[in-house]
Amino acid sequence: MSIPHLLGGRYEVGELVGRGGMAEVHAGHDTRLGRPVAIKMLRSDLARDSSFIQRFRREAQAAAGLNHPNIVAVFDSGEDHTTESGGATVAIPYIVMEFVEGHTLRELLNQQGHIEAGEAARITEDVLEALAYSHSRGIVHRDMKPGNVMIADDGSVKVMDFGIARAVADANATMTHTQAVIGTAQYLSPEQAQGQTVDHRSDIYSTGCLLFELLTGRPPFNGESPVAIAYQHVSEPPPRPSTGADGISTDLDAVVLHALTKDRDKRYQTAEEFARDLRASRLGRPISGAARGALTAGGPALVPAAALSTDQRSRATPATPPGARAEDWHTSSMEAVGEREERRRGALWVMLAIASLAALILLGLAGKNILDKRAEENARVTVPAVVNMPQESAELKLRQAELVAIVVKENNDAPTGDVFDQSPNAGTELRKQEKVTIKVSLGPAEVKIPNLAGYTADGAKTALEQVGLKAGDTTQVDDTTTAKGKVVTTNPKAGIAVAKGSAVVLNVSSGRMTVPSVVGKDIAEALSVLSQKGFTAKTVYRAANAAVGTVLEQNPAKGKADYGSQVTLVVATPPQRTVTQTPPPVTRQPSAPSTAGTPGTPGTPGTPGTGSSGSSSSTPTTDVPTTGSTPGTGTSSSTPPPTPPPTDSTATTGNTP
Repeated sequence: MSIPHLLGGRYEVGELVGRGGMAEVHAGHDTRLGRPVAIKMLRSDLARDSSFIQRFRREAQAAAGLNHPNIVAVFDSGEDHTTESGGATVAIPYIVMEFVEGHTLRELLNQQGHIEAGEAARITEDVLEALAYSHSRGIVHRDMKPGNVMIADDGSVKVMDFGIARAVADANATMTHTQAVIGTAQYLSPEQAQGQTVDHRSDIYSTGCLLFELLTGRPPFNGESPVAIAYQHVSEPPPRPSTGADGISTDLDAVVLHALTKDRDKRYQTAEEFARDLRASRLGRPISGAARGALTAGGPALVPAAALSTDQRSRATPATPPGARAEDWHTSSMEAVGEREERRRGALWVMLAIASLAALILLGLAGKNILDKRAEENARVTVPAVVNMPQESAELKLRQAELVAIVVKENNDAPTGDVFDQSPNAGTELRKQEKVTIKVSLGPAEVKIPNLAGYTADGAKTALEQVGLKAGDTTQVDDTTTAKGKVVTTNPKAGIAVAKGSAVVLNVSSGRMTVPSVVGKDIAEALSVLSQKGFTAKTVYRAANAAVGTVLEQNPAKGKADYGSQVTLVVATPPQRTVTQTPPPVTRQPSAPSTAGTPGTPGTPGTPGTGSSGSSSSTPTTDVPTTGSTPGTGTSSSTPPPTPPPTDSTATTGNTP
């Protein structure tokens, strides 16, 4: 039995369930919470490309902040480190997501061809709910297509892959601009195809393409290459969906064409507007005038016969009666003038009577419509209670009550995203489509400073921005435990609550330390002090009149030096000793009378060449005993002291023992 691969010490990686342009999706199991998960891992062949890694990380960051029932939830993210055959270690990022049992819209379209109009509209409404939520948080999907929408087994709709642009396309490839992927060709908005700035209205256009394909089984534009398709998005008017499938109403045609308007300033401006018209067309209610105008904006409309001008009708009347030859058509065949006038008067009265009756009927219907409309406008509804609800649920409840929600976001102690106040209060009666203001919590006004120790300066700035703070000045500090360029502490300190938007000072390790003074210390103590401060030591020795092993000098003696650098110590050793022997004193005797003696020097009988008499002096000489004296030198040769270790100076001499 093989041991399952474990990510982060928690997630078991199972079978491959999907493969995309830049990642593979595996079924997984969360061993800590005991639940199934989906694990998206960056493809190993792209793990060395820093641009793909950054896009993958951005997807995790973007999706992690989204919490909506129509968006696949992201639970966790991290990196798995693998070792290649050559010994190199490669980091492969992964994202842990909600596991959805079901199929993508791409799979359903491949199986069924297209989807019934009512169901297609319902699915698209849920997609637009997800987009409206993400757009309210400043996140644009940029890659809406059937492969990124899941239909769960319970019928719920889940949108995937927020915040990315795919790097390698499926089927019809992708369009790139200066090596940057900008979307899948069949679902590109015109502004994407032209390389312009993308905003939330690009998602609306792509969703219009998605709805078109759900209704007809094919996207609105096809071509032999991505460039050809992009050209059609920019310049070709889209066809009506009803020309490709049965059962599609004129209103639904209008909604789709309005979403596919080339000029983004003239298409739906929000996902909510798109969803509102789509729901109205599905329920048989009137759609907006802007959507109706899209039916004729793309080209010539069908003109009914009644709209033809009098001149057009006269030109359409044949010059001779049908079946008659021109040469046989004479005035003699016409009625007499009087009979013709009488017949015309009778017909005129009949026409006037019919017209009067028709006018009365029209006036009655118009009056009824006006009264019904006024009655509908004056109909009152009760404001529901939405306090403590998530924003999305509150807006939905107000829409169901036929009221319009106005959202105001403020700091509050209520959970972020929840409604903490509403006006008017619950139970108030309002006319339909009146506005109800709901206040949504942005979370507490104060946030705690995160622990940034060990972060790089750039990493710390990013972490502060994510919690609503900003980096202030960067201060260099000396620290023995933190590498150069890494954050040591912050000011204020980690854990302290401050107002959002506050600046936080980053104390960053300089990599330098103050050199401690160890002069006068024993060498063992000096080495210990230097080691504790992060320095290494080099010792040299010098004879000196100081305790053996005492530090005499150091270099550098003060100031700052790089952490781990070397300090040179001069250490005392015993001095060398040179012994000097003092000559004995000489006593001079008074001269004696000269006597005869042994031949030789006079005055020293019997001793040749001494220069003294042979008899003893009356006064003895002073005799200083010597040890090991060399005859005739007068200097003792005591054994010298042991030679000290090598030194960088000459030993002092001339000391008396």
